[in-house]
Amino acid sequence: MIKAAQGSTVLLHYTGTLEDGTEFDSSRGGDPLQFTVGGGEVIPGFEEAVVGMAQGETKTFTIPADEAYGPRRDDLVMQVARDQFPPEIDFAVGQQYPVEVNEGQVVLVTVAALDDETVTLDANHPLAGKDLTFAVEVVTVA
Repeated sequence: MIKAAQGSTVLLHYTGTLEDGTEFDSSRGGDPLQFTVGGGEVIPGFEEAVVGMAQGETKTFTIPADEAYGPRRDDLVMQVARDQFPPEIDFAVGQQYPVEVNEGQVVLVTVAALDDETVTLDANHPLAGKDLTFAVEVVTVA
């Protein structure tokens, strides 16, 4: 039986949960996730946990925040004066917006807080600073 290794193409179903049991993502009920081991298509801790698994195998593992989306960074949270945005933008806490930061590089920011004068934007990944637990089932390894 073929086991996942560098260069293998893996198809698997997964469910991702946080420490409190909240589900943040799942492929169940849809198509399985496909990626190439070593291709940098998934977070490194996920890829490493799948190495050595074979078709039909299941596994549950936790990826510490540092090996997932990294720690939350306070320097990625900024307050911006409302008058810096077009007046037609109707901000709402929790909404995400694309922002161009460097020569075409776009970062997704989340509105963290609002008041009459400022909008607080958070450029941290929504899962930054969180340990992630995954339950996976390998569908195929090629």
